[in-house]
Amino acid sequence: MATPGGAAEAAPAPDAPAPPATSTAADTSAADPGASVEALTVTLEQFLAMDATARAALPKARLKKMLKTEQGHLKKVAKAAEMAARAEEESRVRAERAAGVVLEVDASLPAPRTIKIRDLDAPAVADGDAGADGDAAAAHPLPGTRVKVSGWVHRIRWEGAKLLFLELRDGTGFLQAVLTGTQCQTTDAINLHRESSVTLWGTLSADARAKGGVELRSDYWELVGRSPAEIEEVLSHDSNPDILLRNRHLVVRGTRASSILRMRSIITQCFREHLFDRGYIELTPPTLVNTMCEGGSTLFHLDYFGEPAYLTQSSQMYLETGIPAVGDCFCLLPSYRAEKSSTRRHLAEFHHLEAECPFITFEELLDRVEDLVVDVVERVMKRGGSLLASVNPNLAAMKRPFKRMTYRDALVYCRDNLIYKDEETQTHFDFGDDIPEGPERKMTDKIGEPILLHRFPAALKSFYMQKCDDDREVTESVDLLVPGVGEVVGGSMRMWKEEELAAAYKREGMDPKPYYWYTDQRKYGTCPHGGYGLGLERFVCFVLGIHHIRDACLFPRYRGRIEP
Repeated sequence: MATPGGAAEAAPAPDAPAPPATSTAADTSAADPGASVEALTVTLEQFLAMDATARAALPKARLKKMLKTEQGHLKKVAKAAEMAARAEEESRVRAERAAGVVLEVDASLPAPRTIKIRDLDAPAVADGDAGADGDAAAAHPLPGTRVKVSGWVHRIRWEGAKLLFLELRDGTGFLQAVLTGTQCQTTDAINLHRESSVTLWGTLSADARAKGGVELRSDYWELVGRSPAEIEEVLSHDSNPDILLRNRHLVVRGTRASSILRMRSIITQCFREHLFDRGYIELTPPTLVNTMCEGGSTLFHLDYFGEPAYLTQSSQMYLETGIPAVGDCFCLLPSYRAEKSSTRRHLAEFHHLEAECPFITFEELLDRVEDLVVDVVERVMKRGGSLLASVNPNLAAMKRPFKRMTYRDALVYCRDNLIYKDEETQTHFDFGDDIPEGPERKMTDKIGEPILLHRFPAALKSFYMQKCDDDREVTESVDLLVPGVGEVVGGSMRMWKEEELAAAYKREGMDPKPYYWYTDQRKYGTCPHGGYGLGLERFVCFVLGIHHIRDACLFPRYRGRIEP
């Protein structure tokens, strides 16, 4: 499993004590050929707990080796205790000195301008020009300006007792700050740790060595919220994925993780801008429902005031009710799938961008999917700037047109390129087989460009998908596959004739009564229509070059993970 994004931002833990010495059956002594495995595999921790009788029962060679190991361990413990005592005394003396240091604001300095770190990237405003609110003071701070900025200590570095470098993070960016002299000698300063929240006053100075080319030279600061020293022990470069996910609330503060969250917001904004520019209306369908959309095996069941209900698998059917009212429409809401999959692209809860469009053809639907993805990537590249470059500097504009491949063509491609349904038996795919994630991604990566894979067998798709006029075995359905991720969009034309939908209910063994409102769309002024759904997290993985979908979420939800 991929390590969640941002983990590397946690500073490595301080030097840890040496791990307990262990021994294996390979240590067998010739003097004790019949020694038991249990005796030969005793650990240092077990040996320390043994009494004299238990130790005497050990093979002589093993006892000699463990006594030597114990002696070395006790020396390390004694040395560590000595160093701890010395450090404690130094800290006590330093704390006594710090107790008498009090900082005061220099009243002779100019009043500071309160800023966010993002303001440092704003375009300069010439003297006398007005800002957006008509005030010349709205110009972004230039070197030499005294400012006030608040945030969290992202990194901390001491150089001697009177020079302290901080990397400040306020959620909008990062800023290097320098504290000198008595600012470094207060009680708050000597007890300052990562993730403490602070407010700094100081003057901006151009410095090519600093992140962003600007440094804040502090003249006064205040501690807002303390962070304990244990922050250094919670996460490290070597923390396993379970620890990182359990502490996701801290991991997201890391440079990469926080950058991914900010880029996800930009990507979401670009989707909305694209759809609004194309004339779509945003709707908010319910996520508590009493009908299924994608099959009963992936439904989350719940009790809704004594009635059976589900968490929605898709808002598509409700969006269809919106097209006679507002025309082209979309939503961006959570969907839920109770899938047992634990792959790098599956979640139990994901954000679903869905759209429905009346009076279109299948070819027009394919064009809309292509236009959506290409245009949003272009918008993200324009908006992302240095933030995008820090996460994925290799993102490139997408070329049109996308490759269009039918399901039948995909079976031929897999056969010709030795992509099997079963690698062990080298069994080929037959018509009607689902192409699972692994072979699908292998095919996509081998082709090396986006693929609009379409015309899937009706048996593989949902009951509401329109069958092709020229081949009733297949549907007017499409999946957009992209290299590195696989499927990011799924769509289809919808059955728009009442009698066809009624036959689909019967074929699937579905009771049509709970779907009366869906059937009514075919009764009161029906029309050809289609739509698509895009998995936001998968798209974020594609755009940002993220390996695992869990890194694209604030708090991922999947089988076995419901906390924090």
